[in-house]
Amino acid sequence: MFHCQILDTGFFYADGGAMFGAIPKRAWKRKYPSDEQNCCEMAMRCLLAWNENKVIILDTGVGSKDVGKLSYYKFHDLQDISSLIRPLGFEPEQVTDVVLSHLHFDHCGGCTYKDQSGNLRITFPNAKHWIGEAQWKSFMSPNYLESDAFRPDDLMPVFNAGLVNLLDKDACLFDGFYVGLYNGHTDGQLVSFIETDEGRIIYPSDVIPTKAHYSVDWISAYDIKPLESVGSKIKLIKKIEESKSSVIYYHDVFNKINAFDVRK
Repeated sequence: MFHCQILDTGFFYADGGAMFGAIPKRAWKRKYPSDEQNCCEMAMRCLLAWNENKVIILDTGVGSKDVGKLSYYKFHDLQDISSLIRPLGFEPEQVTDVVLSHLHFDHCGGCTYKDQSGNLRITFPNAKHWIGEAQWKSFMSPNYLESDAFRPDDLMPVFNAGLVNLLDKDACLFDGFYVGLYNGHTDGQLVSFIETDEGRIIYPSDVIPTKAHYSVDWISAYDIKPLESVGSKIKLIKKIEESKSSVIYYHDVFNKINAFDVRK
Protein backbone atom coordinates (compact mmCIF):
# COMPACT_ATOMS: atom_id res chain seq x y z
CA MET A 1 0.00 0.00 0.00
CA PHE A 2 1.09 3.54 -0.75
CA HIS A 3 0.65 6.87 0.96
CA CYS A 4 -0.15 9.76 -1.38
CA GLN A 5 0.16 13.53 -1.22
CA ILE A 6 -0.96 16.01 -3.88
CA LEU A 7 1.68 18.50 -5.02
CA ASP A 8 0.25 21.68 -6.54
CA THR A 9 3.05 23.05 -8.72
CA GLY A 10 1.30 26.11 -10.18
CA PHE A 11 -1.24 27.41 -12.63
CA PHE A 12 -1.65 28.70 -16.18
CA TYR A 13 -4.37 29.77 -18.60
CA ALA A 14 -5.63 27.81 -21.60
CA ASP A 15 -8.20 28.86 -24.17
CA GLY A 16 -11.63 27.48 -23.29
CA GLY A 17 -12.36 26.55 -26.89
CA ALA A 18 -9.15 24.52 -27.01
CA MET A 19 -9.84 22.81 -23.69
CA PHE A 20 -13.38 21.78 -24.62
CA GLY A 21 -13.14 21.35 -28.39
CA ALA A 22 -16.48 20.94 -30.14
CA ILE A 23 -18.51 21.48 -26.94
CA PRO A 24 -20.27 24.88 -27.17
CA LYS A 25 -19.29 27.46 -24.59
CA ARG A 26 -22.89 27.75 -23.41
CA ALA A 27 -22.53 24.13 -22.27
CA TRP A 28 -19.02 24.02 -20.83
CA LYS A 29 -19.20 27.39 -19.05
CA ARG A 30 -21.73 25.84 -16.67
CA LYS A 31 -19.07 23.36 -15.57
CA TYR A 32 -15.86 25.35 -15.88
CA PRO A 33 -15.53 29.17 -15.76
CA SER A 34 -13.46 31.39 -18.03
CA ASP A 35 -12.35 35.00 -17.93
CA GLU A 36 -13.33 37.80 -20.28
CA GLN A 37 -10.79 36.56 -22.82
CA ASN A 38 -12.32 33.07 -22.83
CA CYS A 39 -9.34 31.66 -20.92
CA CYS A 40 -9.71 28.94 -18.28
CA GLU A 41 -7.32 28.71 -15.36
CA MET A 42 -5.61 25.32 -15.23
CA ALA A 43 -3.75 23.60 -12.40
CA MET A 44 -0.65 21.41 -12.61
CA ARG A 45 -1.40 18.84 -9.92
CA CYS A 46 1.42 16.37 -9.43
CA LEU A 47 1.49 13.54 -6.91
CA LEU A 48 3.89 12.00 -4.43
CA ALA A 49 3.37 8.31 -3.62
CA TRP A 50 5.54 6.42 -1.17
CA ASN A 51 5.87 3.28 0.90
CA GLU A 52 8.73 1.64 2.77
CA ASN A 53 10.53 0.82 -0.49
CA LYS A 54 9.61 3.46 -3.05
CA VAL A 55 9.33 7.23 -3.33
CA ILE A 56 7.50 8.06 -6.57
CA ILE A 57 6.70 11.36 -8.27
CA LEU A 58 3.87 11.44 -10.82
CA ASP A 59 4.41 14.26 -13.33
CA THR A 60 6.51 17.31 -12.47
CA GLY A 61 4.64 20.37 -13.77
CA VAL A 62 6.21 22.94 -16.07
CA GLY A 63 9.17 23.57 -13.78
CA SER A 64 11.00 26.88 -13.57
CA LYS A 65 13.37 27.02 -16.53
CA ASP A 66 12.59 29.11 -19.63
CA VAL A 67 9.01 29.75 -18.54
CA GLY A 68 9.26 33.23 -20.05
CA LYS A 69 9.26 31.60 -23.48
CA LEU A 70 5.79 30.27 -22.68
CA SER A 71 4.29 33.66 -21.79
CA TYR A 72 1.15 32.99 -23.84
CA TYR A 73 -0.02 30.62 -21.10
CA LYS A 74 0.52 33.11 -18.25
CA PHE A 75 2.09 30.64 -15.85
CA HIS A 76 1.84 31.88 -12.27
CA ASP A 77 2.27 30.86 -8.62
CA LEU A 78 4.81 28.25 -9.68
CA GLN A 79 6.20 25.98 -6.98
CA ASP A 80 9.45 24.06 -7.22
CA ILE A 81 8.56 20.41 -6.86
CA SER A 82 11.66 19.72 -4.76
CA SER A 83 10.54 22.32 -2.23
CA LEU A 84 7.13 20.66 -2.04
CA ILE A 85 8.46 17.24 -1.05
CA ARG A 86 10.98 18.44 1.55
CA PRO A 87 8.33 19.33 4.19
CA LEU A 88 7.07 15.76 3.76
CA GLY A 89 10.48 14.40 4.74
CA PHE A 90 11.98 13.64 1.32
CA GLU A 91 14.97 15.03 -0.54
CA PRO A 92 15.13 14.91 -4.37
CA GLU A 93 17.94 12.34 -4.16
CA GLN A 94 15.61 9.97 -2.29
CA VAL A 95 13.06 9.79 -5.11
CA THR A 96 13.33 6.33 -6.63
CA ASP A 97 10.95 6.72 -9.57
CA VAL A 98 9.27 9.39 -11.69
CA VAL A 99 6.21 8.28 -13.67
CA LEU A 100 5.47 10.71 -16.49
CA SER A 101 1.98 10.56 -17.96
CA HIS A 102 3.34 12.19 -21.12
CA LEU A 103 5.99 14.66 -22.19
CA HIS A 104 4.11 17.88 -22.92
CA PHE A 105 5.96 20.69 -21.19
CA ASP A 106 3.27 21.32 -18.55
CA HIS A 107 3.67 17.73 -17.31
CA CYS A 108 7.41 17.11 -17.44
CA GLY A 109 9.20 20.48 -17.42
CA GLY A 110 10.13 20.01 -13.78
CA CYS A 111 12.27 16.96 -14.57
CA THR A 112 15.20 19.34 -15.09
CA TYR A 113 16.21 22.79 -13.89
CA LYS A 114 18.97 25.32 -14.49
CA ASP A 115 21.49 26.00 -11.76
CA GLN A 116 22.89 29.45 -11.00
CA SER A 117 25.40 29.07 -13.83
CA GLY A 118 22.69 28.20 -16.32
CA ASN A 119 23.62 24.54 -16.53
CA LEU A 120 20.87 21.94 -16.90
CA ARG A 121 20.48 19.63 -13.91
CA ILE A 122 18.28 16.61 -13.29
CA THR A 123 15.79 17.27 -10.52
CA PHE A 124 15.62 13.66 -9.32
CA PRO A 125 19.09 12.35 -10.22
CA ASN A 126 18.67 8.85 -8.78
CA ALA A 127 15.19 8.12 -10.11
CA LYS A 128 14.11 5.87 -12.93
CA HIS A 129 11.85 7.91 -15.23
CA TRP A 130 9.01 5.78 -16.64
CA ILE A 131 7.62 6.86 -20.02
CA GLY A 132 5.38 5.25 -22.64
CA GLU A 133 7.53 4.02 -25.54
CA ALA A 134 5.20 5.54 -28.16
CA GLN A 135 5.32 8.83 -26.28
CA TRP A 136 9.11 8.80 -26.30
CA LYS A 137 9.08 8.24 -30.06
CA SER A 138 6.78 11.24 -30.44
CA PHE A 139 9.11 13.29 -28.24
CA MET A 140 12.13 12.37 -30.34
CA SER A 141 10.32 12.85 -33.66
CA PRO A 142 7.32 15.13 -33.05
CA ASN A 143 4.34 15.28 -35.35
CA TYR A 144 3.23 18.66 -36.63
CA LEU A 145 0.49 19.13 -34.04
CA GLU A 146 2.72 18.40 -31.04
CA SER A 147 6.03 19.91 -32.08
CA ASP A 148 5.60 22.95 -29.83
CA ALA A 149 4.58 20.83 -26.84
CA PHE A 150 7.89 18.97 -26.51
CA ARG A 151 11.07 20.64 -25.20
CA PRO A 152 14.34 18.68 -25.48
CA ASP A 153 15.79 20.29 -22.35
CA ASP A 154 13.04 18.72 -20.26
CA LEU A 155 14.14 15.11 -20.84
CA MET A 156 17.36 14.79 -22.83
CA PRO A 157 19.59 15.19 -19.74
CA VAL A 158 17.56 12.42 -18.10
CA PHE A 159 17.94 10.21 -21.17
CA ASN A 160 21.67 10.90 -21.44
CA ALA A 161 22.08 9.87 -17.80
CA GLY A 162 20.50 6.48 -18.56
CA LEU A 163 17.45 7.17 -16.39
CA VAL A 164 14.69 6.74 -19.02
CA ASN A 165 12.71 3.49 -18.87
CA LEU A 166 10.21 2.84 -21.66
CA LEU A 167 6.93 0.94 -21.45
CA ASP A 168 5.24 -0.62 -24.48
CA LYS A 169 2.36 -2.24 -22.60
CA ASP A 170 0.37 -2.03 -19.38
CA ALA A 171 2.52 -2.99 -16.41
CA CYS A 172 2.59 -3.50 -12.66
CA LEU A 173 5.64 -1.42 -11.82
CA PHE A 174 5.53 -2.24 -8.11
CA ASP A 175 3.25 -4.06 -5.72
CA GLY A 176 0.22 -1.78 -5.48
CA PHE A 177 1.25 0.47 -8.37
CA TYR A 178 0.01 -0.23 -11.89
CA VAL A 179 0.21 1.81 -15.10
CA GLY A 180 -1.85 1.55 -18.28
CA LEU A 181 -1.43 3.01 -21.76
CA TYR A 182 -4.24 5.30 -22.93
CA ASN A 183 -3.86 6.90 -26.36
CA GLY A 184 -5.75 9.81 -27.88
CA HIS A 185 -4.59 13.00 -26.26
CA THR A 186 -1.15 11.84 -27.30
CA ASP A 187 0.42 8.48 -28.13
CA GLY A 188 1.63 6.34 -25.25
CA GLN A 189 0.08 8.31 -22.38
CA LEU A 190 0.33 6.59 -19.00
CA VAL A 191 -2.46 6.44 -16.43
CA SER A 192 -1.44 5.37 -12.92
CA PHE A 193 -3.46 3.17 -10.53
CA ILE A 194 -2.30 3.31 -6.91
CA GLU A 195 -3.47 1.16 -4.02
CA THR A 196 -3.75 2.96 -0.67
CA ASP A 197 -5.28 2.17 2.71
CA GLU A 198 -8.23 4.37 1.70
CA GLY A 199 -8.77 2.54 -1.58
CA ARG A 200 -7.54 2.87 -5.14
CA ILE A 201 -6.46 6.24 -6.54
CA ILE A 202 -6.41 6.79 -10.30
CA TYR A 203 -4.24 9.52 -11.81
CA PRO A 204 -5.72 9.96 -15.30
CA SER A 205 -3.70 12.98 -16.43
CA ASP A 206 -5.06 14.34 -19.73
CA VAL A 207 -7.36 11.40 -20.43
CA ILE A 208 -9.68 13.23 -18.01
CA PRO A 209 -7.96 16.57 -17.33
CA THR A 210 -10.82 18.13 -15.34
CA LYS A 211 -14.00 16.90 -13.73
CA ALA A 212 -15.91 18.63 -16.55
CA HIS A 213 -14.19 16.27 -19.01
CA TYR A 214 -15.62 13.18 -17.32
CA SER A 215 -18.33 13.10 -19.99
CA VAL A 216 -17.18 10.73 -22.72
CA ASP A 217 -17.66 13.12 -25.64
CA TRP A 218 -16.09 16.16 -23.97
CA ILE A 219 -12.77 15.96 -25.81
CA SER A 220 -10.13 18.68 -25.83
CA ALA A 221 -9.03 20.18 -29.13
CA TYR A 222 -5.48 19.49 -27.94
CA ASP A 223 -6.13 15.74 -28.38
CA ILE A 224 -4.37 14.61 -31.54
CA LYS A 225 -6.61 11.56 -32.06
CA PRO A 226 -10.12 12.36 -30.77
CA LEU A 227 -11.71 9.00 -31.56
CA GLU A 228 -8.95 7.21 -29.68
CA SER A 229 -9.52 9.64 -26.82
CA VAL A 230 -13.15 8.56 -26.67
CA GLY A 231 -12.18 4.90 -26.59
CA SER A 232 -9.57 5.51 -23.90
CA LYS A 233 -12.03 7.47 -21.80
CA ILE A 234 -14.72 4.78 -22.07
CA LYS A 235 -12.21 2.15 -20.97
CA LEU A 236 -10.95 4.27 -18.07
CA ILE A 237 -14.38 5.36 -16.83
CA LYS A 238 -15.43 1.72 -16.72
CA LYS A 239 -12.46 0.95 -14.47
CA ILE A 240 -13.19 3.97 -12.26
CA GLU A 241 -16.81 3.00 -11.77
CA GLU A 242 -16.26 -0.73 -11.35
CA SER A 243 -13.58 -0.21 -8.70
CA LYS A 244 -15.17 2.90 -7.15
CA SER A 245 -11.78 4.56 -7.32
CA SER A 246 -10.86 8.10 -6.33
CA VAL A 247 -9.72 10.33 -9.18
CA ILE A 248 -7.12 13.11 -9.10
CA TYR A 249 -7.64 15.75 -11.79
CA TYR A 250 -4.35 17.19 -13.02
CA HIS A 251 -5.72 20.40 -14.52
CA ASP A 252 -8.89 21.13 -12.55
CA VAL A 253 -8.44 24.22 -10.36
CA PHE A 254 -11.72 23.61 -8.55
CA ASN A 255 -11.71 19.84 -8.01
CA LYS A 256 -8.51 18.24 -6.74
CA ILE A 257 -9.69 14.76 -5.91
CA ASN A 258 -13.06 13.07 -6.00
CA ALA A 259 -13.98 9.92 -4.21
CA PHE A 260 -16.56 7.98 -6.16
CA ASP A 261 -18.87 10.91 -6.80
CA VAL A 262 -17.40 11.84 -10.17
CA ARG A 263 -20.78 11.66 -11.91
CA LYS A 264 -22.42 14.19 -9.57
